[in-house]
Amino acid sequence: MADLIIDIALKEWATSRQSEYIDAVNKHKSYSKAALKLGIKRQALQSGLIAVRKKAALQGYSPKHNMTRIVPAPFVVKGVSTYYDKEGKPSGQWVKSQLDAEQREQVIRDFIESLAADIKGLAPIIQPPKFSNDDLMCVYPLGDPHFGMHAWWQDSGDDFDLKIAEELTFGAVDRLVESAPFSKSALILNLGDMFHADNQKNITNSGHQLDVDGRWAKVQQVGLRSTIHCIKRALEKHEKVIFRINRGNHDGHSSYALALMISCYFTNEPRVEVDLSPSTTWYYHFGKVLIGSTHGDTIKGADMLSVMAADKPHEWGVSNHRYWYVGHVHHQDTKEYRGGIVEYFRTLAARDAWHAGQGYRAGRDMCLIVLHKEHGEIERHRCDIAMLQKPEDAST
Repeated sequence: MADLIIDIALKEWATSRQSEYIDAVNKHKSYSKAALKLGIKRQALQSGLIAVRKKAALQGYSPKHNMTRIVPAPFVVKGVSTYYDKEGKPSGQWVKSQLDAEQREQVIRDFIESLAADIKGLAPIIQPPKFSNDDLMCVYPLGDPHFGMHAWWQDSGDDFDLKIAEELTFGAVDRLVESAPFSKSALILNLGDMFHADNQKNITNSGHQLDVDGRWAKVQQVGLRSTIHCIKRALEKHEKVIFRINRGNHDGHSSYALALMISCYFTNEPRVEVDLSPSTTWYYHFGKVLIGSTHGDTIKGADMLSVMAADKPHEWGVSNHRYWYVGHVHHQDTKEYRGGIVEYFRTLAARDAWHAGQGYRAGRDMCLIVLHKEHGEIERHRCDIAMLQKPEDAST
């Protein structure tokens, strides 16, 4: 078996840490030995090297595929045509380049993940509950929190800002966790639009101006702090906590950044599992229960169960209770189709001026759903906005 060697030319596209990965593999001739020497997991090392190769290939460097003509950053290779002589050796090559936002974004994501791979987080020391019921799972759906949105009561009937968003989230989670049974596992499921704006431009993807409160960096900090609080509180009641944040139409990039931050924070806490999949749809199988979740802006409710059956045929076949938990519309809507139930959840956020003007008048709350692995949903707890507001805070 040939010795394992990494092309040192890849260092041109590597971070300093990724360069250490290349040197360690070349020295020890083994991914496992190199990872052990560096004090990281083998998967983290290999993921870092894959990210370097992708970055290099986007600019035209991949000798294994006869690609050695490099295009300058920030251009990426659009296509390569290689001509071969009679002996099968390359005799000429055309290289086309372009600015490719989608591929460039993927490189950035890979780069961020490689940086975070061996970060040692400061996970809290929280003792697990002395008793937990293995047959139960508690689901905490967070419907479209919209941290950073600003609403004025004279426009929309209620005030809403960063301070209020944080207080309402803390209060609702505290109440629901207190009422929850001691289930072995809990699923904190952010249904999307954690943040009202995706960056400091404070506009939607279509260019519409948003009403915002605070600088974008501050919004990120409050969102992070609130999410950490939710997970810490759940750890007090549940042996294991799964955290998933769906990508919304307001926060396509910042939601993924939040998931990465939470993953790094709890990296030393084995009781917390953070899902980092960028997929639009997400599934979780629990006994005879199958959960699907998405933000709701890309798939129609009537199509969701057929999508679930196509994506998860085995889990579909062994499940008796199938649920889709969805956000986006900001109002409660539950409909049973052939094979399962699709449910849209409310939000704790107030209406902004635009939605108020469009006639939106849905209630505001947060729920806790208790699932049994054999019987599906067996109970539900609800925290209404009125349970969290002081009398003087209520609209007049």
